[in-house]
Amino acid sequence: MAGSPFEKGLILFFRLAMGWTFLYAAGWQLLEHFSAAEFLGATKTFHVIFAWLAAPGMVPYVDVMVKWGHLLIGLSLVSGLLVRVSASFGILLLGTYYFAHMDFPFIDGHTNMIMEYHLVYIAVLVYLIAKRAGHVCGLDGWVDRLQIVANHPVLKPLVS
Repeated sequence: MAGSPFEKGLILFFRLAMGWTFLYAAGWQLLEHFSAAEFLGATKTFHVIFAWLAAPGMVPYVDVMVKWGHLLIGLSLVSGLLVRVSASFGILLLGTYYFAHMDFPFIDGHTNMIMEYHLVYIAVLVYLIAKRAGHVCGLDGWVDRLQIVANHPVLKPLVS
């Protein structure tokens, strides 16, 4: 876990910044009748996989998972509750976006070659997991001390 006040402040900033990023995406998607079909249908790399997700029978489920996934990940990061779990799902979601934007070796047009902001976000989430960011001004530290976590060791990895 974090040591110095500066490091704790940095961890808190990254956790809140990433939480806001996911919450903003969720708010926009929930209010604007978002659909992933167009985005997924226009992919170039791994098109077979993404086109399958954009199929009429799949896209309603994908839309729900994307919208509510963004919301739940954002709420988790902002509150500091279950950060290890939400950051893992965030990494999966951001990795999917990274590969969906890819036209190898370019990412999202010819301005980015291999490196792109989704990879930076993934690195920040990995850092938050490694530093137990939910214990820095978050609910994970409080939940970790509850009797239910002590009585059920299977819950410990979710908040530790």
